[in-house]
Amino acid sequence: MDQFIVKPLFGNGDVSWYTPTNVTLWLGLTVLAIIALLVLSTSKRAIVPSRSQSIAELAYGFIYKMVEDVTGKDGIKYFPYIMTLFMFIVCANFLGLIPMSFTTTSHLAVTVVMAMAVFLTVTILGFYLHGVSFLKLFWISAAPLPLRPILALIEVISYFVRPVSHSIRLMGNMMAGHAVMKVFAGFAAVAAIAPVSVLAITAIYALEVLVSFIQAYVFAILTCVYLKDALHPHH
Repeated sequence: MDQFIVKPLFGNGDVSWYTPTNVTLWLGLTVLAIIALLVLSTSKRAIVPSRSQSIAELAYGFIYKMVEDVTGKDGIKYFPYIMTLFMFIVCANFLGLIPMSFTTTSHLAVTVVMAMAVFLTVTILGFYLHGVSFLKLFWISAAPLPLRPILALIEVISYFVRPVSHSIRLMGNMMAGHAVMKVFAGFAAVAAIAPVSVLAITAIYALEVLVSFIQAYVFAILTCVYLKDALHPHH
């Protein structure tokens, strides 16, 4: 699991909150990758788009349609926030697939900050828009009256578990894939099974490319679902 160790960029001392680390480096590279893809590649706005402009436009249209479909027209104003989350996660995931790189989204310290930001944003927005009526989210009026308090308790628990599942899902999937590749890479040193090991690594790597996109999509669409609850807190 040494590939997940946080190390200082300069020297071998202790890691403090202000120490530049490999996490800091790859988070910065992720931001630069987003700027290059969404800003620099679209600066000319060519009628016949380049490959990078096409990717940026596809990402924009894909997330915009998802936000509109899940949250409705009144959720479009929050599209920039969800687009930023999606692009950050997908770029961090793909950069983590580069050999000798560091996968920042494999660390709970990174994913839990994003998950808590979503949780707090949605909760504050819900109370800001609806006041105490936001609590109707937990009261299932369609259920039989004797069951409503029990269901309300379940709804409250599931609501506060959201940031936990939101963060661990992304972290766990990214860590697991890289760990499995590392295990098969260790078998590649054995000549008898080296060809099988290389084929397995290739297959897992291809799967990780798909997982990197899917996990960014899942994080974004769950954010849309939570946002919908804040905008329309009625069962």
